[in-house]
Amino acid sequence: MTHTFLPKDPNGCPTLILAPMEGVGDRSFRKAMASVGGFDEAVRDFIRVPKNAHVKSLATVYCSHELAPIPLAAQIMGSDLDLMGEMALEMQNRGAPRIDINCGCPSNTVTGRGAGSSLLKEPDFLFQVAKAVVKSVSIPVTLKMRSGYEDISLFKENLMAAQESGIKYLTLHPRTKVDGYGPPARWDLIAEAKSLLKIPLVGNGDILTVDHALEMLRTTQCDALMIGRGSIINPFLFRQIKAHYAKIPFQSHWEDLVRFFEVFMAATPDEMSQKVKVNKLKQLMSFIFRANVRLLERRNHILTLQHQDPTAFMHEALAVLRHEW
Repeated sequence: MTHTFLPKDPNGCPTLILAPMEGVGDRSFRKAMASVGGFDEAVRDFIRVPKNAHVKSLATVYCSHELAPIPLAAQIMGSDLDLMGEMALEMQNRGAPRIDINCGCPSNTVTGRGAGSSLLKEPDFLFQVAKAVVKSVSIPVTLKMRSGYEDISLFKENLMAAQESGIKYLTLHPRTKVDGYGPPARWDLIAEAKSLLKIPLVGNGDILTVDHALEMLRTTQCDALMIGRGSIINPFLFRQIKAHYAKIPFQSHWEDLVRFFEVFMAATPDEMSQKVKVNKLKQLMSFIFRANVRLLERRNHILTLQHQDPTAFMHEALAVLRHEW
């Protein structure tokens, strides 16, 4: 079944979404990924809405045209009903095509303040938060959640609470808060969620290759895919999935990868120090160098380079990448 909010493309490829990721998945990375393409929409890394927040000030970090023409949804995270609704409305006024509610962040700093995955402790309160956001805006509201907090004992209750709030679809990352990012994602829980929900479901977690994407779709019957870490390791992953459905061969070009890094560098804020820029590049390279066994063997060498100039670091890292890509 094709849903209005998650349409398949003319070749039958499901909607592909670039995941929100704290840290490496920032504006620089999103811009770099947009230069490569292949995904249908993206979600901005979460905007915290703490108690006593000044919503209009916090909202300035969001720009709806950042990836134009690729839609960029705004993700908000908090536990104050009024402020979450107020922030959602501010995002709508700034042009957000969709509001996504974060019920998955496992950070202790976040959960200690009653936000992120801590909402999974109380399905009734999760419902209230989501409902407050839904009532505040006229654009679609969605929700991204984990399978539970300490365990999955409230899994079904959280799914139903989210659905009953009026959200348009749900994205499931099938690990608990306690799991963090360690154990394998439980795709069986995505299949279970699909059997329970009447709204569309987006599957997320451990999609690192085209085969992984196809296997998740086959075994879970989810309606769309959200990919995070896999797209950092392989920026061409979305295009490879699209090419599979189009039944055309896909060959990545070195020039496209070079442009990816050039855009990443250009989108890095000028006010950042050279050292911070190098560290951002190392963070990105820590994923890229997992693309194959040969690159993995060189990963530690790249990460321990002592360059203080990002251009010099980039030159040496790209030389290694080109040799082993």
